[in-house]
Amino acid sequence: MSNELQWSGQFTASSANNLAGDKIVLPQSALEQLLSAASVAAAATEQPENDFHSYSSYYAGSQLSSRRSDEPKNQLPHPLTFRLVNANNGRVVYAGIREFSAEEGCATLSSFLSQALDLKEDGAQVTIHARQLPKGTFVKLRPLEAGYDPDDWKALLEQHLRSNYTTMTRGEVLVVPGSAREEFRFLVDSFKPESDAVCVVDTDLEVDIEALNEEQARETLAKIAQKIQNKQNSGEGSSAGGDLDVFNAQQGQIAPGDYIDYQLPSWPRSQALKIELEGAEPEDDIDLLVSPFSARQRNRPRIDEHVFGDFSGRPTKKIRLESSNVELEDAEALWVTIHAFRGDDNQGPVVPRQFTLRVKVGDLHSSESNGAPEQPPNPEDVRCKNCGQWVPQRTLMLHENFCLRNNVLCPQGCGQVFQKRSPAYEKHWHCPHDTFYGNGMTSQQKHNHLYHPSSPFACQGCSTTTTFSSLPQLAHHRTSVCPAKSILCRFCHLSVPQEGDPDVPNPEALLSGLTPHELADGSRTTECHLCSRIVRLRDMDTHLKHHDLTRKSRPQPRLCRNAVCGRTLDGTSHDGNTRAAVRDTGNDIGLCAACFGPLYVSNYDPENKALKRRIERRYLTQLVTGCGKSWCRNTFCKTGRTNTGEGGAVNTKDALPMIKPFVDASILPTAAKPLHFCVDEASQTRRALAEMLKEEHGMKGEVYSLPWCVGALEAENGQADKAREWLGNWAPTIAEEGA
Repeated sequence: MSNELQWSGQFTASSANNLAGDKIVLPQSALEQLLSAASVAAAATEQPENDFHSYSSYYAGSQLSSRRSDEPKNQLPHPLTFRLVNANNGRVVYAGIREFSAEEGCATLSSFLSQALDLKEDGAQVTIHARQLPKGTFVKLRPLEAGYDPDDWKALLEQHLRSNYTTMTRGEVLVVPGSAREEFRFLVDSFKPESDAVCVVDTDLEVDIEALNEEQARETLAKIAQKIQNKQNSGEGSSAGGDLDVFNAQQGQIAPGDYIDYQLPSWPRSQALKIELEGAEPEDDIDLLVSPFSARQRNRPRIDEHVFGDFSGRPTKKIRLESSNVELEDAEALWVTIHAFRGDDNQGPVVPRQFTLRVKVGDLHSSESNGAPEQPPNPEDVRCKNCGQWVPQRTLMLHENFCLRNNVLCPQGCGQVFQKRSPAYEKHWHCPHDTFYGNGMTSQQKHNHLYHPSSPFACQGCSTTTTFSSLPQLAHHRTSVCPAKSILCRFCHLSVPQEGDPDVPNPEALLSGLTPHELADGSRTTECHLCSRIVRLRDMDTHLKHHDLTRKSRPQPRLCRNAVCGRTLDGTSHDGNTRAAVRDTGNDIGLCAACFGPLYVSNYDPENKALKRRIERRYLTQLVTGCGKSWCRNTFCKTGRTNTGEGGAVNTKDALPMIKPFVDASILPTAAKPLHFCVDEASQTRRALAEMLKEEHGMKGEVYSLPWCVGALEAENGQADKAREWLGNWAPTIAEEGA
């Protein structure tokens, strides 16, 4: 195509392990050449400006900038993609750009690209062409090995593609690293639209996994079934997990090194919550991890990624959550995970550890120590100074003599009592660096691994240079400021990394309460459904609050004084304007132009005496003769009285006393008695619907006054469903009007 970006160059290729996915690094001169070529492409077409993003602020070592530029010469397609060719063997692969910071004449390739091009060593010549790819809508992947369980790789594949790939090339092998240091290898088989490669950025990509052949499919199903059967039936496997409730305890077993995930879908939010994990044996050292499942926390707890954790040496692990805990705000559920540490020296047969998991709610302080002295079970009991047990006063001497000979109280103050020369006492340990203690070499090895590692921990999900001296510190990083932390974006409604720089926080993100991803995604614009203005997504809440303030202060529609009429004096519009067409009704008695029309005459009548006579004649004509309309429901009309079953014609003698109060009050202010003149069918129907809407919303607790209901139906041409929507958008309730 004539308007496609035309650029190519030959570079000396080198591989870099710090580049992931299909990313390349080009020199600064390549950016200048691309910008020059983009100006030529822009001049040859009338491509809409919003199809481009600006890359004008590149510099050596900088990332791609998406800031817009008004100059066509500085506009490049987004995302920028390339076709890489190894001239020695004809291998081709497609790639996305990371930055323009390579040395002149050189291009740095990720290990994936180097393997795809079959580059034997650094220094090979690679030709790079700028090539825009179609947006992919479907990709078929084929696993290269049997036995891949979707539960193991589904979430990993989505995150790996989103974080590391701009393009996908047909025929290449996609390697997805697993959470347990395994690798899942997939062959990229085909695309929609059909092409050699597609772009996977800013598109809804459907991924289908299909086995290479029927034999592999059968083998995969057999391995997954065997895995499930081993978990359920084998005494060496771990329990399956599931849902928790606050009434029943969960019992199960866990093999060393495994995780068991439970979910607490609901609990009394106004009460405190305590989660307890108890091992069957005192030496069973298993850990309790808890994370809320919300828009800001999406991942299940792990030892390097959790919000709450208990790794203590106590046989019973406890986590207490208060109802006011800020981490529980907007939590849809709670993930409760059990983990059993597996030491490096644990090479023997796997022996599962039994456990009991409980969730309690309510006033938990009464069951816990509050600092008051513990009361003896019996009045005559006293406490042994060595083991701390309550014993009868009469046997205290015998008990203490036996206890001092055979038992020893831990001298470091943890309160545990052991038998002298017992293996448990020999294995009991206290950390010299903190207050942790435990029983057994495995628990000590676990503590040292968690809190005192031989080398600091680094976050594998982000590029921060900060290291962490313990796994709980790393877990706090991964559940707070880590750019790779998964969130549910409030704008695109996808689980995405929150992004950002943990070392240099974005001030705007901090002030707005948005994540860096949401800050960027919220810059997209949309049309306000109320006023049709173009508004940024992240500003929409504020924009709607302005509408809400305007709604509460909007002037109420002025009703026609005719009790049968469904019109307003000033007209209401679809956009909520209650003075849409300020009408000159030509009268001072509060009737709309349609109702006052039959009463209008051009004679000079400063005292309204003639007007009162015309109103009297109108009432008499209606009561004695009727309007003759089949739809009429006016109780001051012969036809309406007949249609409603309230009688028929009224003679003049009886009619005059009926209408006299209304005639006398007719020229008073509009707050006086209503008038009753027959109207057209549409107006009468709107008035009846307005009465119905008033009662309907009253039952729902959304009380709107009658003028607003009449105005809503007038604005929406009598359509009840649209009138309900109009009321919600534009009308204040009676409580809001009185506030």
